[in-house]
Amino acid sequence: MRSRLLLSATATLALGLLPSSSASAQQRLNPVIDLVAANKPVFGLYAPANRRARPGQPALPADSLKSMSQLAAEALAYKRLDYLFEGTMEYNFEQTFPLFTEFAKAMDTGGALSKGKNPRFSHPIFVKTMEIAPDPAAAVARIGKQLNEGVNGIVFVDVLNAAELRQGIAALRFKSKGGTRSDDVGNAPARWGMSEKEYMERADLWPLNPKGELYNFTIVESKEGLSHIREIAAVPGVGVLFPGAGTLRGVFTTTDASGQRKFDEAAWEAAIQSVLAACKEYKVPCGYPAGAPDIEKRMKEGFSVFVIGWGDQGFKAVDLGRAASGR
Repeated sequence: MRSRLLLSATATLALGLLPSSSASAQQRLNPVIDLVAANKPVFGLYAPANRRARPGQPALPADSLKSMSQLAAEALAYKRLDYLFEGTMEYNFEQTFPLFTEFAKAMDTGGALSKGKNPRFSHPIFVKTMEIAPDPAAAVARIGKQLNEGVNGIVFVDVLNAAELRQGIAALRFKSKGGTRSDDVGNAPARWGMSEKEYMERADLWPLNPKGELYNFTIVESKEGLSHIREIAAVPGVGVLFPGAGTLRGVFTTTDASGQRKFDEAAWEAAIQSVLAACKEYKVPCGYPAGAPDIEKRMKEGFSVFVIGWGDQGFKAVDLGRAASGR
């Protein structure tokens, strides 16, 4: 009798709890959120892009440039990333946004969203948006346009203080959710494989909304932002907090009277560690723009979300990070 009860309990677990848990994990469209919620490291790559001619150099031959469809196919062919990081819209939004719309459409056509009962993005797209502080109203409009192309996350650059971050977070949320986003949703519902009504329910910010599918990255890359890093980290709804390591190298580089440039590596590293300390204090995931030489070191320090350059060295960095984490 006891054996039959044990077998019955085991069967209940096998047939009930396990499929339910598995299904729950599969229902989320945005796998980045699942990884963050599970305290697992996240590895993203810059989207593949055409080479640019250097200043003063002739333009690259037209036949050497790949179309947005070709770049999307290249991105989709690489399967070991957790998300794509698209950084072209940080500047010259009006010029770069039309190209991004072509890329987003090509990603959709190429199958970035797995269809079926539990749809899921294989290559969720996180996009940089222009600075919010100079013109918050324009920032809301730009972010709305990006969201309407079905992106999964917005990256705020050069955030200076908590008030600016709150404005960015509000721009990710519909007015019905207490935000400032327009009810115009553009192509997003189709890209997410759902009705407009369902999209407006699910396109909210995690973790403020436990069922939300949108997520934000926040980059601090100035001395002013660093001076407010604790208040920035404390803002409800902040997703991942990044030190803008590349830009901060310039911030901590000076030119002396002889014209020699001097990089203060100790101050630069202290700035990076101040961001990490704020992340740990406020229990916010901390991101870093890593490469193969430093990804394992930064993982040991406590960084957990990485953006990495596209190409062989970037793929190597992903492999190193996955191996170090057991993923």
